Amino acid sequence: MAAQREQPNFYEDPKFARILFSTTRFAWLWAIVRVWLGYKWIDASLHKIGVEAWTGGGLALKGFWERAVAIPQPPGRAAITYDWYRSFLQYLLDAQVYTWFAKVIAYGELLIGIALIIGAFVGIAAFFGAFMNINFMLAGTASTNPVLFTVAILLILAWKVAGYYGVDRYVLPALGTPWKPGRVFTPTRGTVPA
Repeated sequence: MAAQREQPNFYEDPKFARILFSTTRFAWLWAIVRVWLGYKWIDASLHKIGVEAWTGGGLALKGFWERAVAIPQPPGRAAITYDWYRSFLQYLLDAQVYTWFAKVIAYGELLIGIALIIGAFVGIAAFFGAFMNINFMLAGTASTNPVLFTVAILLILAWKVAGYYGVDRYVLPALGTPWKPGRVFTPTRGTVPA
């Protein structure tokens, strides 16, 4: 009996996942999804940028955090479920981080929206959008955050094709990824690296 080589465990994605997340067949769908999400982020940022309470002294963010960390008298329920997150926000309040962090939020929302609309670094932009959504949810704000978070996660999964009809179509092959450098970082044939 010939000794058979033991094959490593390898699990392929289901066919629908490969088609949806790794081929350009549905790139048009991802373009619609990312432009919609980008519009939502830009719209949110425009309600903050230029507003004194946000980009001035950060008093809007301070008020949001103060309401979030407040513990009401029973039978009322606190906005924040996790004590560690309440402690984190209280630390940010005590350190008066809101004075500059409100600007980071306002302009960060704008940058995320622009990146998504033009299709530049879609996976990274969607990650930071999802990160902001999860923080809003941890602070007790549901609103549209669960839907936006879910859409961002889908865009993260589709990062290879979500920007196909956008800047990523040209930028990703040129720059590559940390695990596979693109044309810019790969010497062409016939040249000797210095």
